[in-house]
Amino acid sequence: MNHPIDVGIIGGGPAGMSAALALGRARKSVVVIDEGRPRNRVTRESHGFLTRDGITPSDFRLIAREQISAYPSVHFVEDTVVTITGHDGNFLITTAQGTTYQSKKLLFAVGMKDLPLPVSGLADVYGKSAFVCPYCDGWELRDQPLVLIANGEKASHLAKTLSGWTNQYTICTNGPDEFTEEQRSELLQHRVPVFDSPIERIDSIDGIVQRVDLTDGNSISCKGIFFAPKLAAGSDLPQALGCQVTEAGTVIVNNFGKTSVPGVYSAGDAATTQYQVITAAALGSVAGMSINNELILEAWNRQS
Repeated sequence: MNHPIDVGIIGGGPAGMSAALALGRARKSVVVIDEGRPRNRVTRESHGFLTRDGITPSDFRLIAREQISAYPSVHFVEDTVVTITGHDGNFLITTAQGTTYQSKKLLFAVGMKDLPLPVSGLADVYGKSAFVCPYCDGWELRDQPLVLIANGEKASHLAKTLSGWTNQYTICTNGPDEFTEEQRSELLQHRVPVFDSPIERIDSIDGIVQRVDLTDGNSISCKGIFFAPKLAAGSDLPQALGCQVTEAGTVIVNNFGKTSVPGVYSAGDAATTQYQVITAAALGSVAGMSINNELILEAWNRQS
């Protein structure tokens, strides 16, 4: 049985919920379909969101859902979308539990997902003392000795960025460094130690890193780690529907969240490389208002 709705939102993170809030306040019927496995579930605290700095990701979602519940036209469903067919004004969304929604518009807020890194012990510290974003977690590790696990341009960029929080860091490239001569010279000038031996393992206690052991026998003591993650698109549905994406899997959108497919929008980490909660929420709000404007204009023109 089809459930007719105005907007189907795939993904219930900050972007999806922010869009749902905007659309709910605009009296649009919305279903937010989410698997319940957000990328930031490993993180103890989220930072940088005004009035919510330091909140746990689970509490953030709980508060958001409680506030959105004031708008009865928005419904949340824990399920997985398996197929989407149709076109602008008549998309059919089918879930793993066999439910079908007939939706006028779509919003993909599917985020990104981490691919496993071949570093022993990294999973034990990820989200506790190993992080990917200095703006999110640099303050907590300020003035501490850190290890940066990255190579090439990513390592060079991360080293420069982290210099605002600490000058005690070592780069472990976990193999060939992939630096240009200019990057090597720059790191040498700033006295940044670089080790290119493979990492044997990360030693930790209760998720707090103690040291990084290398296969050449070197051991680097540290209080925290920043690393360059390997990411993949949170879902291949946008691409399957015909949306243009970058090589990294990011959905290409305009300033209003519109994709290359009519009636289809994307927001949050799925549509930007600025991976922050506050950014995702802002982009979700913009996309939600844009979808509402499109629906209003279509209804207005039908009545004329």
